[in-house]
Amino acid sequence: MTQYFIHPSSFIDENVKIGEGTRIWHFCHIQSGAKIGKHCSFGQNVNVSNNVIVGDGVKVQNNVSLYEGVILEDYVFCGPSCVFTNDLTPRARFPKGAAGYKKTVVKHGATIGANATIVCGHTIGEYATIAAGAVVTKDIPPHALMAGIPARQAGWVCECGQVLNGEMKCVDCGKEYCVVDGDFHEREIK
Repeated sequence: MTQYFIHPSSFIDENVKIGEGTRIWHFCHIQSGAKIGKHCSFGQNVNVSNNVIVGDGVKVQNNVSLYEGVILEDYVFCGPSCVFTNDLTPRARFPKGAAGYKKTVVKHGATIGANATIVCGHTIGEYATIAAGAVVTKDIPPHALMAGIPARQAGWVCECGQVLNGEMKCVDCGKEYCVVDGDFHEREIK
């Protein structure tokens, strides 16, 4: 008995692992060696390349390609048409193959906005938010809000997704944060 849903228009290659409760919608292709966690959702026209790793609870919106070398940890959100790369110097005439691909890691709970581009070889920190249309060209710290081309830090973001106010407090859930010696921390409320 299948414990996940795959739309009939999608193709799943051999040697693919798909966790229970995952939903794969129209016109998707999941390639050999891909590992997809539990309770994920893949929108229309998503390509998951060979050996890509996707954690639990990940949501990938329409028209996203996860190329070999991409790792999405648990509860990552990929907005519509966001772009991942895996080769910094591609040439059609001189393909490098998997050995030449750069690894990209998107950490737990991070969000990538619609049409954002993630240049390969970087790590996006836990609960970071990449704004729609931004171009990531470097490692991103946890909870950072990044916007623009190239992406620059525009603020900080709560675990729940809300942009923090000037006092580093979340107006939605009430959590408070601080940055100590460059490291982002949740502040204990007394």
